[in-house]
Amino acid sequence: MTDVTILTCKPYHKPEVVTSYIQNILDEYQFLKEALEAKGLTVARTYWDDPNYDWSQTKAVVFRTIWDYFERFDEFWPWLENIKEKTILINPYSLIKWNIDKHYLKDLQAKGISIVPTHFVDTGNWQNLKEVCFIYQWKNIVIKPAISGAAFHTYKIFEREIPEKEDFFKKLVEERDMLVQEYQETITTLGEVSLMVFNGKFTHAILKKAKPGDFRVQDDFGGTVHPYEASKEEIAFAEKVFAACDPMPAYGRADIIWDNEGKIYLSELEIVEPELWVRNNPASAKSFAEGIIQFL
Repeated sequence: MTDVTILTCKPYHKPEVVTSYIQNILDEYQFLKEALEAKGLTVARTYWDDPNYDWSQTKAVVFRTIWDYFERFDEFWPWLENIKEKTILINPYSLIKWNIDKHYLKDLQAKGISIVPTHFVDTGNWQNLKEVCFIYQWKNIVIKPAISGAAFHTYKIFEREIPEKEDFFKKLVEERDMLVQEYQETITTLGEVSLMVFNGKFTHAILKKAKPGDFRVQDDFGGTVHPYEASKEEIAFAEKVFAACDPMPAYGRADIIWDNEGKIYLSELEIVEPELWVRNNPASAKSFAEGIIQFL
């Protein structure tokens, strides 16, 4: 029996062409594999929807680069419900179920975590953008699905554009729950910081910046990654976010931005399949492995 199976998606499993992007994925797998093997564990790797993989023959699965799940959610969720009975999920099923839907932000806010000002417009509970902006006195906004990744269906809408975007937003809400958030100008000037946390302890951080003229920091849209030395306040904030989770995640990432007064906001907590930039700090693979072992 295999101790740990690392999950990816099919395009990254045995790619015929290895781009620099895919090489990063392979490198990160290798770092984690070596760290787990150094602890005496056996390690395998496959894609989450591999029809020939016997999930009962691995002690645990660790969710990594399953970056097509939100586009195939109708397939992914029944698969997840099936394998949770056959093996240990890391992070565990309860955390995945909670974190996969951005309504988790409400829960964290209730526990004292400052989040980006957010309003939820759920399917079956329609509100137009004009009404939402009037309630909070927001001008420019961002809309995004409650279940998404890689800026999927994420749009910035200027105040002047809101009337013409109402029909578009309504169609989105007919298909999925949506978030409306106040647009923070600092995302284009300061960027967004990702703080990596393993087993409750911060290890390293990176700064993501959008390309000129955009607000999305993901590399899919031309965003860039830069070294970053997190402050004590930022580290304490990230660790507080993880301490607010139940149970404590083995691994994950807290993404933060600032308002115009420098207040820290949580923009996302990523504990399902987060990019963790272990390649920027290879020593963090040891902390990653230790977090996994806690669940084993």
